[in-house]
Amino acid sequence: MLLEEKNKINPEEYLASERESEIRNEYFDGEIFAMAGASREHNQISANIVRVLGNQFVEKPCSVFSSDMKVKIKEIEKYTYPDMVVVCEEEAFEDENNDVLLNPIVIIEILSDSTEAYDRGEKFAHYQLLNSFKEYILVSQYLCRIEKFTRQDDETWIYSKYQSAEHVVKIEAVNCVLPVSEIYRKVSFDEHRLKRNRLKIKNADTKTTP
Repeated sequence: MLLEEKNKINPEEYLASERESEIRNEYFDGEIFAMAGASREHNQISANIVRVLGNQFVEKPCSVFSSDMKVKIKEIEKYTYPDMVVVCEEEAFEDENNDVLLNPIVIIEILSDSTEAYDRGEKFAHYQLLNSFKEYILVSQYLCRIEKFTRQDDETWIYSKYQSAEHVVKIEAVNCVLPVSEIYRKVSFDEHRLKRNRLKIKNADTKTTP
């Protein structure tokens, strides 16, 4: 017996529906995927980053947008919502609604248990199809840990990590900085979760050590 095919929609139908929707949905390969709500810590981290970057962009031709700005990956007809996205110089949008960005230079995702594997894997791979995309920053909401991937001219990526409140993340593509202490200002970590995540990271680091 043949499996019943899912009813797929085209990008125009998705955008028309999304602009009327009260919840955010990603679009890929004719299907829509509802996005989960964010925790208090997630929202605080996002607000902190937007504040710090926004202050540095006052005299620069750059802007930072939070999670309501869609990004389109034209090569695969995908629409997605980064937690934060930075664009500089001339902003390129898909249409006159100015809600689908085509040329992000920096993308920031705040990791959660439900999205971490996706953000590190398939989503990052899809973002790399964007020619404008230069730096990818992953922020843990459960412990002090920032990871940065910086694109090189030969299409390789340099990895950096920051695990101390004294560290400062330099975003080279837009010549600005994110002090780790500011990223986590007013953020409280759950001690039990903190211990579990530290153990998970320690085990992962041990497995990757030659």
